Amino acid sequence: MGVLVVVLIVVASLVAAGTVFRATYLRKKMNAIKPYGQLVGVDDGKIHVYCMGNGDKKIVLLGGLGAPLPSADFSPLMRSLSKKHTTICVEYFGVGFSSQSSKPRTCENYVEEIRKALQQAGFGPPYVLMPHSVSSVYSEFYASRYPEEVEAIVSLDGTSSSFYQKVPGFVKFVLPVARIMQAVGIIPMLAILTTNRKKLLSQGYTRKEIHDAIVFSGFSMNRNLLEQMMNSSEHVKETKELPFPESVPFLKIISRKIYETPNKQLKMTPQEYQKRHLERIGPHAKHEILDGNHFIHVNNADSVAEMADRFLASEQDNTSEADSQNQTKS
Repeated sequence: MGVLVVVLIVVASLVAAGTVFRATYLRKKMNAIKPYGQLVGVDDGKIHVYCMGNGDKKIVLLGGLGAPLPSADFSPLMRSLSKKHTTICVEYFGVGFSSQSSKPRTCENYVEEIRKALQQAGFGPPYVLMPHSVSSVYSEFYASRYPEEVEAIVSLDGTSSSFYQKVPGFVKFVLPVARIMQAVGIIPMLAILTTNRKKLLSQGYTRKEIHDAIVFSGFSMNRNLLEQMMNSSEHVKETKELPFPESVPFLKIISRKIYETPNKQLKMTPQEYQKRHLERIGPHAKHEILDGNHFIHVNNADSVAEMADRFLASEQDNTSEADSQNQTKS
């Protein structure tokens, strides 16, 4: 028997084993995991809304692109924020415990779905939006359309809405391959093998949250997510065309690694990339640099919560001072 034939047999056996592993063992594990929060009806599906705390301010956490289970991913940050605030995680269609939707993945639809999900779950505006990565784009779109509903935005290493370039053509070929890799069990196996459980436990995650996120990673590449990935650049373009309201305070917490590491896809320095984003928001935009990588809420949950608390307190003081001055004048 030739070497090539042996290799093909081994590969075929591994693919078959991976496919069965995902379709039986992992699927059974996933079906056994109950939603952390409530599933609310929105349009043609169900959206998962998870809440901790009972403070006056409502902080809404929105996951970054490809996060398989944001309600687990954000949990340490939610526990920290919920000491003072009502902290809510909304999972988009096709993400986490939420179902999929047949509606196009556009900025407008994302924003309307967030609004409907929060209202259906019993949380009325105003909200402090706390988006990670690409969700910062949707949050800016939200603020531009409904400034009266957005008390502030705290962007966690958010994608810049000032820099637009088309998604490279090869991506539309790569994404279906990723879905195949998921189907044959490669992606979930990589998640199992590469997850540093000890480190995550030290960062405030529970064993259940780590387990659940790993299981969900084997089912995250669905139609809604692929469409979001393909259209992410157009989402930036949609938002870029809308002026950001001066009435909405904005804080961007930038990871030091992203701020200092050159990106070959950008035609500018990483510092210029961030500067242009803040300039698009307006002179009232603030920023802070935080040690760590792009997933700053994973590495520094308590620090992110402290920065958000300081920012929101300062903005509240500014508002109170302005109101006092207006009363004095009148």
